[in-house]
Amino acid sequence: MSINKIVKNNVKIIGNGKQPMVFGHGYGCDQNMWRFITPAFEMDYQVILFDLVGSGNSDQSAYDFEKYSSLTGYAQDLIEMIVELNLSRVIFVGHSVNCIIGILAATERPDLFDKLVLIGPSPCYTNGDDYFGGFTKADIDELIETLDSNYLGWSSFITPIIIGNPELPEYAEELKNSFCSMNPNIAKHFAKVTFMGDNRADLENVSIPTLILQSHPDVIAPVRVGEFVNQQIKESKYVLLNSSGHCPHLTAPDQVVSSIESYLANRN
Repeated sequence: MSINKIVKNNVKIIGNGKQPMVFGHGYGCDQNMWRFITPAFEMDYQVILFDLVGSGNSDQSAYDFEKYSSLTGYAQDLIEMIVELNLSRVIFVGHSVNCIIGILAATERPDLFDKLVLIGPSPCYTNGDDYFGGFTKADIDELIETLDSNYLGWSSFITPIIIGNPELPEYAEELKNSFCSMNPNIAKHFAKVTFMGDNRADLENVSIPTLILQSHPDVIAPVRVGEFVNQQIKESKYVLLNSSGHCPHLTAPDQVVSSIESYLANRN
């Protein structure tokens, strides 16, 4: 892999196994959010961590507002990274918006992927006539307006809601600091792409065996959304975790690890 690719997505490779597991973080986060999950897989898999362009320690100068005006730009980065690393039979573990990025990448290049693990996926956050995404159009409009006018204030407000575990304030604080460390212009742009997108039609094109991990309650991606994703992806298994909030890989990592391990053992 060229040095530019490594820097662009801040790629880190650990683990002793041969089959690659690629972990993709959610909006406003970085690869450090996987620190409670990856140790369980380092013995048996090659673990690849990366930061989305514009997040974490990625190359901020590589952020192209036109390219990343949809999630396909990030999916292309993921495909390029996998190809450059000469990976095959990839197990992709995505959280939140990176679930959709993984779906788009796996749909375009199914030959590169072996399995998908989706934690808190949502293909569309806005309610429709026959679809429940969790937010009304007015909710999303207000969210975007608040983002534009007061991003730091919005970050302080939304992160405890995302974590959803008031007894674990340290994770809400960590997430807030992660949000606030982003370039505000990039953060606002990425938020609009994330919350205003509609990738429902892409779900039925997934041909890769898929595990869906759902928390309850999850304000960001409610149970009805996880069930919808499960219904639309033909080869998918749905697991309702005994956890709340949108970040079970932080707040209930043992459940996430055991669910993934069980799924991989059964599928293999």
